[in-house]
Amino acid sequence: MSLRISLVLLLGIALTVLIRGGSLKGGPAVASVLFGFLLAGTSVAPNISRFVSDVAFMIGQIRF
Repeated sequence: MSLRISLVLLLGIALTVLIRGGSLKGGPAVASVLFGFLLAGTSVAPNISRFVSDVAFMIGQIRF
């Protein structure tokens, strides 16, 4: 649960920076957010969630 909230917060911050920096306009930003919400309700949502969790786990296993 904490990973999901952190990822949403991180993506929200990145989206805000892109909008404020002029790299992303408001219309495409709203379209991306709506696409994400609609995608979360489809049958591929568990696969995407599993992929993100696996990537986060791999990154967490990296030792410096």
